[in-house]
Amino acid sequence: MLLSKAWELYESDKRIEGFSQAYRLQSKLIIQHFNDVSIESVTTDQLKEYLAKSSEHLKPSSLAHRIRFIKSVFRWSHEEGHILKNPAAKIKEPKQGKRIPKFLTEREIEHLREACFTPMEKALFEFMFSTGCRIGEIVTLEKNSINWSNRSAIVLGKGDKEREVYFNIRCEIWLKRYLDLRQDKDPAIFVTERHPHKMSIAQMRYIIKRISSRAGINKEIHPHQLRHSYATHLLNNMELLLM
Repeated sequence: MLLSKAWELYESDKRIEGFSQAYRLQSKLIIQHFNDVSIESVTTDQLKEYLAKSSEHLKPSSLAHRIRFIKSVFRWSHEEGHILKNPAAKIKEPKQGKRIPKFLTEREIEHLREACFTPMEKALFEFMFSTGCRIGEIVTLEKNSINWSNRSAIVLGKGDKEREVYFNIRCEIWLKRYLDLRQDKDPAIFVTERHPHKMSIAQMRYIIKRISSRAGINKEIHPHQLRHSYATHLLNNMELLLM
């Protein structure tokens, strides 16, 4: 079976599982490198040679992504019986140094608060900061997920696992004001400003960037920084209480 045919079957199978579209480029690159040979003829040494050449111009994270693709395709091919031996089984990903997450100072957080103009912006910012939720968790949040009695919400996290998060009084106030002003019937907590419907991750990121531009902070603001800032400030406040 040719590499291109193996990829075609792999893609069809994995599409059901929501496979990464980024793998399309990786498939083209490996097929070009090996000239679309039979997948049974590809050896471990050949794969290592291909990856060694890739490492000359790729960052460790990009190289790791390429290795994950190769391991996934060849593992699937082996499990499906298309090859007798998996040549990628012993190939390991490069070790990557842990990056220290960037966070915002309390002064910068206050500048961002002042730069929130609408109830929606204020509610979104306060919810993101006080709960430490990922942006992907917030976009799926619905009104019936909120428990106002104890200021908590049930969010759907990684692996479709539910977890309970808590927000502060400031967030509760702006969240209620925002929801009270809404005229639409959409169940989502956060909706688009025009023709209201559930926000996408890209739209939510745009709103955070819009707020950060108004704040005039001399650094690029990303939603994940709010998560790190939340954790850092929480830890600092705990330390002050224990002093």
